[in-house]
Amino acid sequence: QVQLVESGGGSVQAGGSLRLSCIASGFAYGTYCMAWFRQAPGKEREGVAALDVDGSIKYADFVKGRFTISEDNAKHTLYLQMNSLKPEDTAMYYCAADLTSPVSLTEAEYNHWGQGTQVTVSS
Repeated sequence: QVQLVESGGGSVQAGGSLRLSCIASGFAYGTYCMAWFRQAPGKEREGVAALDVDGSIKYADFVKGRFTISEDNAKHTLYLQMNSLKPEDTAMYYCAADLTSPVSLTEAEYNHWGQGTQVTVSS
């Protein structure tokens, strides 16, 4: 059974940093593309960053230059390094995975989801 478990969320001041982690299990990690999504109350879930099986990366325009997606294949772990955080980054952040290729920030392309980790950024 595929399981994705996020961690690393918390409350920080604007301009601060956080690193989110997603530990994956129950599937062949190297065969899946993985991504980070986020959802604020009352808003639609939106793609943040994605990493394809060949290492290709796609970022949403609103985080490009501030966030970095990476992975540790040996640990089956996906990361999202978030720098220069803004109050509008406040949301529940979700890890997602699927066999979809090429790299995608479209929610419908992903069938496996974690429970999320909350990120709160104050002014």
